[in-house]
Amino acid sequence: MEYDVIVIGGGAAGLMAAGTCAKGGLRTLVLERNERPARKVMITGKGRCNVTNDCDAQDFIKAVPVNGRFLYSAVANFTPQDTMLFFENEGLPLKTERGNRVFPKSDRAVDVVDTLTRFVTKNGGEIRQGRAQKLLFDRVGVCGAQTEDGEKYYADAVLVSTGGLSYPATGSTGDGYQLAKQAGHTITKLKPSLVPLVAKNDWCRKAQGLALKNIAVRVFDNGKSRTVYDDFGELLFTHFGLSGPVILSASSHMREMEPGRYSVIIDLKPALTLPQLDARLQRDFEKYSNRDFANALGDLLPKSLISVIIKLSLIPPEEKVHQITRGQRLQLAELLKNLTVTIEDFRPIEEAIVTSGGINTKEVNPKTMESKLVRGLFFAGEVLDVDGYTGGFNLQIAFSTGRLAAGEILERKGKNPTK
Repeated sequence: MEYDVIVIGGGAAGLMAAGTCAKGGLRTLVLERNERPARKVMITGKGRCNVTNDCDAQDFIKAVPVNGRFLYSAVANFTPQDTMLFFENEGLPLKTERGNRVFPKSDRAVDVVDTLTRFVTKNGGEIRQGRAQKLLFDRVGVCGAQTEDGEKYYADAVLVSTGGLSYPATGSTGDGYQLAKQAGHTITKLKPSLVPLVAKNDWCRKAQGLALKNIAVRVFDNGKSRTVYDDFGELLFTHFGLSGPVILSASSHMREMEPGRYSVIIDLKPALTLPQLDARLQRDFEKYSNRDFANALGDLLPKSLISVIIKLSLIPPEEKVHQITRGQRLQLAELLKNLTVTIEDFRPIEEAIVTSGGINTKEVNPKTMESKLVRGLFFAGEVLDVDGYTGGFNLQIAFSTGRLAAGEILERKGKNPTK
């Protein structure tokens, strides 16, 4: 039961670190609580797995709103391009899509999981099912881990990479936070990030299931009277409020959530200026001048959104189009450019893609991922208080931090870490 390194948690960060250590000649053990490793990776990117984002280091750090600067060394050491080269060299062809998002050509997340797992085992690493419950310490530092069934495993290098609290069905139940506390680490406030939003407006329910692909959104902080985020992309109306890629990214900018503090302002026609949209409305109204207002918006809006817009416009649905005033038409155009949803709350953390908060980065060496409190104890991935936007950034954080920790462990053991 003696190893050179023990990796607790067989997710993206853990498998990357373990495979790197094993390839460098270290006796490596991965303790994974699930029967199969990397279960969360299996569901990322709607089952396609967005492995990274093909951007440079500066743009990458900008896409990490929480403690991005902490990642400078990790991302410089193992860049998104290094990740792409890694998977290609391991026999997994990749492709790059809109927004520099990188996926396996197969569109199968399982192929990413199999590649990472094989990277560990083919290099002699051992993956064992077991839930680590305690860290073991001696006078020097960490010296191993004990599982919930009492088994003890010894190594003078232990990497904790157990993920956060999001998607607990995949095994992310916060085990790493408890292990870190045993070593004296503090945990910053845990909250959901990249998570759908609960709307105060009940009209969202009427549009549930509607996906809008080319809209612009702006998040307004009503408490501080300023815009905190704006973006362009895909949005989904749900029975509780809003979801979709642009909303998930927006959620990471909403700090200290409270009912009514934030509004999401949706521009349904971002390609048109307000005067251009008014001209479009005039053409449609001329075309349908003898119709009721309720039957005149079919060329402009999706069917499920028409009744919502009619109600919010305050124009009577039975009003004949040719009777609508210029002022009413301009107000309608303004509504279409500024459809406002008041946010009540985040959805539960169990529904978040990542957990915001975690092990305090001030207590971790950013150049090695080693604990500043306990020698030989390392952290990588979502268990740390870092999180990025959607688009492959969070998996890259896992790969970069896992690789950096592995490189430090290898050097300490007199091995030569390689990319």
